[in-house]
Amino acid sequence: MNIAAFSENALFSPRLLAAELRTSQEEVARTLGLGRDAIARKDRLASAKTQTRLRELVEILNRIEPRFGSSLLAYAWFRSEPLAGFGGQSAMALVRDGQAGAVMDYLDAVDDGVFA
Repeated sequence: MNIAAFSENALFSPRLLAAELRTSQEEVARTLGLGRDAIARKDRLASAKTQTRLRELVEILNRIEPRFGSSLLAYAWFRSEPLAGFGGQSAMALVRDGQAGAVMDYLDAVDDGVFA
């Protein structure tokens, strides 16, 4: 996933992400714990919270896409796979709780050969 391919007017675009992931913008927003207004209103779309969550999603998908061979499978993993050491929470649940850094640390540890 090329990060530049998901931006419009210097912002991450939920529309472009949704098209790549074959889902709706509303589903992308729900996945990230954002309300409908976060993607519908220009001022909310440009907010730090919305843009941070969209960036975190792209960063995590970029890290795991090579493991699965497609962005669709990476997105399915993000939404549903329970992560060891996080009480069965998925990456999606952790990102919603503001713990994207913990997901990235987990992925780094797995990449480094640490059993997670």
